[in-house]
Amino acid sequence: MAELEKQPETPEGHWSPPHSGAWWMDLRAWVRDVVISVVIAAIVIVFLYQPVKVEGTSMMPWLTDQERIFVNKFVYRFGEIHRGDIVVFWFPLDPTKSYIKRVIGLPGDTVEIDQGTVLVNGQVVEENYVPEQYRDRMSYPPVKVEPDHYYVLGDHRNASNDSRTWRTVERKLIYGKAVFVYWPLEKFGVLH
Repeated sequence: MAELEKQPETPEGHWSPPHSGAWWMDLRAWVRDVVISVVIAAIVIVFLYQPVKVEGTSMMPWLTDQERIFVNKFVYRFGEIHRGDIVVFWFPLDPTKSYIKRVIGLPGDTVEIDQGTVLVNGQVVEENYVPEQYRDRMSYPPVKVEPDHYYVLGDHRNASNDSRTWRTVERKLIYGKAVFVYWPLEKFGVLH
């Protein structure tokens, strides 16, 4: 016959649950985990990702006014900037302002716009990210992109102040790549 384990009794003879101090240990472990998570999140936000609010309509339809995005500030420290990347940079004519545009021309490229059609090194660039209603039909003369510079355009060509007006962006002014929309929730997701 199996024996029943005797339950601990208090000095008054009343039963008390085993391990009555366990809830305190659980609470301490939970608080520790929360603090560690907050510290890790702070490090990621400060050193790797920066939340940014989009102001303006130059990147519509992919990014709209007042959307909130994360910018990866670390990716270009060791990696290359690629054609098609959406980059955030200090505006060359006023470094107190931050702009967001898409990279079209890389160092050494020749960029030309012929009645709204973008050509890089004489080849037409497929721009399925620019809807027809956002295209302009203007022409711009060829621009040779200098070393360590990038030719950038907004996706909403009719409403964008970009390299067509003020030429190229020096690499040292580019501080991140737009990677993720987190607000509004219906647009939550990775940017392409």
